[in-house]
Amino acid sequence: MSPPSLVLLLPLLAQAPAHRVVAETYHHTFSAAHPVLLRVRPEEVVSTKTVDSAGFDFAGVRRTKTHGNPLTGPFFVEGAEPGDTLLVHLRRVRLNRTSGYTGAHVGVDGVPEALRAPKPAPDAVYAGYDYLVPWTIDLAKGLVRNGRFSFPAEPMLGCIGVAPEGSFSPRSGPAGAWGGNIDYRLIREGTTVHLPVYHPGALLFFGDGHALQGDGEPVGSGVETSLDVEFSTGLRKGRRLTGVRAETAVELVSIGSLHEQPTLNATLAIATRDMLRWLVEEHGLTAAEAHLLLGTQARYDVVTLGGSVAVRIAKRHLAALKR
Repeated sequence: MSPPSLVLLLPLLAQAPAHRVVAETYHHTFSAAHPVLLRVRPEEVVSTKTVDSAGFDFAGVRRTKTHGNPLTGPFFVEGAEPGDTLLVHLRRVRLNRTSGYTGAHVGVDGVPEALRAPKPAPDAVYAGYDYLVPWTIDLAKGLVRNGRFSFPAEPMLGCIGVAPEGSFSPRSGPAGAWGGNIDYRLIREGTTVHLPVYHPGALLFFGDGHALQGDGEPVGSGVETSLDVEFSTGLRKGRRLTGVRAETAVELVSIGSLHEQPTLNATLAIATRDMLRWLVEEHGLTAAEAHLLLGTQARYDVVTLGGSVAVRIAKRHLAALKR
């Protein structure tokens, strides 16, 4: 029998989407007040699209009036109740247009004048934005290009999350326990994202597609673009989370985010505490074993500069304990 963690990730590749929906309205907040885009049952497959971080869709049509990570959703998951865990299986995350853009400048202080990038033309990407540079996306070859650079695309979602507890309605810029603008390169096709549920139906949102992004999102963006997304959901009843987790075929990942005054030290601590809890409560390690496993096998990712941190543990270490 496969371990439960692997069962969560088995793709239902033969299953056609039960729902196909493209939003007409996109949101800039993770809020329980937004009207539901679609009601779905667990394990039903949904096919949809996102717009880019400026609101432009797959055809280059602007669907929002303002910049700032417009969100697709919310999706109401039948049976989800506060205190549950929502599982979001990202079955397909695919590119759907030939253009993207990034910021031009690395966002750290103290860069000497000789190393600063010149400002792009204010109409290089969108009129009035003098800090964005265009990238070309080769859909047939799966490449992103700018000047002498040509890199394999790795499509991912910058934003994913649920409506937070109570009436709190954060914008789609920060990240926190509900998810949000995590900007983590592992939130991609084949990954299952674990989210805490605060409201009936969970109220799932996502957006901010990237064709490619470096660790830490150093220029304040990935290669921003629109995406086709196919997903299904699952529920773990009564399994309350304190933050976001992700699961790939080979790793467990705890993500530490803090929406007010985030520091790498603070979010590293959040991720580490959650991984300890995950290993002890759901994978049968003693506390002593969990500390030693982290101490020797943890891999940490700087998810965003000055923001989120993730800690990864390979599943093979857990499988070895069961032999």
